Amino acid sequence: MLIITGSLAYDYIMEFPGSFSEHILPEHTNNINLSFIVNKFAKRRGGTAGNVSYTLGLLQTPHILFSCAGNDFGEYKHAFEKVGIKLTHVFIDKNDHTATGFAMSDRNQNHIWGFYYGAMKHNKDLKLHQISNKNDLVLIGPQGAEGSLSLINQCITHKIPYMFDPGFILTQISNKDLQTGLSNASYIIGNEYEMKLMHDRLARFPRLIDNKIVITTQGKKGAIIDAESKYGQRYKIKSVVTESFVDATGAGDAWRGGFLAGIAKKFDYQTAGQMGAVAASFAVEHIGTQEHVFSKKEFTKRYKEAYNAEITL
Repeated sequence: MLIITGSLAYDYIMEFPGSFSEHILPEHTNNINLSFIVNKFAKRRGGTAGNVSYTLGLLQTPHILFSCAGNDFGEYKHAFEKVGIKLTHVFIDKNDHTATGFAMSDRNQNHIWGFYYGAMKHNKDLKLHQISNKNDLVLIGPQGAEGSLSLINQCITHKIPYMFDPGFILTQISNKDLQTGLSNASYIIGNEYEMKLMHDRLARFPRLIDNKIVITTQGKKGAIIDAESKYGQRYKIKSVVTESFVDATGAGDAWRGGFLAGIAKKFDYQTAGQMGAVAASFAVEHIGTQEHVFSKKEFTKRYKEAYNAEITL
């Protein structure tokens, strides 16, 4: 069973029609006071755990969503129940709001984020052993350093395999904690920048990942999956081009959902990676991280068009 941990959040998404770089003066970065007038705004469901779970729901992949939400979770809950996602293990804090993100993107797809933890601060108190075992795979997605490290330590203690997605907490954790998370993970996932940052921070990084499944996402260039890199097993995943590209926000989480759905079905890494790319292609056609909708038939059709191969879901 897949156990999906990480943030559940509401996202307030705004689009600035200009370029941030035109308004930020390098010589005055210690005294910034800017106001951007946006031309698009939307409130959306988000959070990494929610986004991954949503795509898994569309692919009808059994999983457990394991996170904390606030007293305003009703709208979110209703939408997920419509997709068939069970929320038995989402714990509600009646005294706080669901985590909230504020995102602004410019015409060059640069992003500025602000984030309020809210009920997610309780993720560190979640007890994995109550719902999981050694046959499960836990996604440890971004949920603040305390939450992620707590779940990593629980996975290590109870010998539960996990996928470590450290990107959003790299600025919050020590090299020692980063090394612990990486060295005990079964899967490691991040974008090119995050991988380089980890490599630069840890002298032992190449040795730490020798026996791991290491996934490097590369945006429009696709992704690379290194399976036990010391043996040279590399899978190159071509991205799926869509003529209806609107916004890249959430593409990475959709990719993770598609990939994990493939792993749950015991597909090879090439197929699972390509499922991730197809899922991401649906996500980028909309503003927001959970606005894409597809049936299994539509998914398999796009998969065949992109890779000239059949897939049975």
